[in-house]
Amino acid sequence: MKKLKLTSLAFATSALLLAACAQPELPQDHYYRLSVKTPPKMPMSLDGVVEVERFRADGLISGRPIAYSEGNGHLSEYHYHFWVEPPVDLLQDAMVNFLRAANIAKHVVTPDLRMDEDYLLTGKIKRLERDLSRQDKVAVEIEIGLKRTGDDKILVLKTYKRELVQSSSGVNGAVAAMNAALSDIYAEFLLDVR
Repeated sequence: MKKLKLTSLAFATSALLLAACAQPELPQDHYYRLSVKTPPKMPMSLDGVVEVERFRADGLISGRPIAYSEGNGHLSEYHYHFWVEPPVDLLQDAMVNFLRAANIAKHVVTPDLRMDEDYLLTGKIKRLERDLSRQDKVAVEIEIGLKRTGDDKILVLKTYKRELVQSSSGVNGAVAAMNAALSDIYAEFLLDVR
C-alpha cells in the first residue's frame, strides 16, 4: 500500500513537472507577396532587350522577415511575418512583370536567360518597412537606374520615395500600403523612361 502511494505520488509529481514545462502554442507564421498594379499597355519605348538585375539591399531589408521601425533610427523585424521570397527577388520579379505588361521593350528579361541586353536596369532597396513611430504607415525608398549598354549612357537614375498611411491596421494593412507605394514608384519610373 505504501509502495502504491509512493508510486502514485511519483507519477503525479512527474506529470505535474511535465505540464509545467509545456510551452504555450507558438503563433503561426504568415507569408506575404508583393502585388504591383498592372500598367496600361502603350507603344514600345525601348527598342531591344531590357535586362532587370536582381535588386540589392543591405541588412534587415534584404531578409525575408518584414521590417518595422519605431523611430530613433531603430529597425526591427517581425518574428512571424515573412515575405514569400527575399524582397530583392520580389521587387525584381514585380519590375519584370510590370515592364512586360507596359510593353516597354521588345523583351524584358532577367540575367538567368543570358541574353545580350541593350538596356540594363538596376535597383537598390533603401527602405521597405512599416513605420510605427507616429502612426501606422509604411516607408518605401528605391533607387532605380536604367542605362543603355551600347554606349553606357544613363537614361534614368533616380531615388523614388513614398510614405503612405495604412488604410487598415496590422501587418496586412502594411503590406497593402507597400504594394500601393511600389505601384506608384514603378508607374513614376515608367513615366521617366517614356
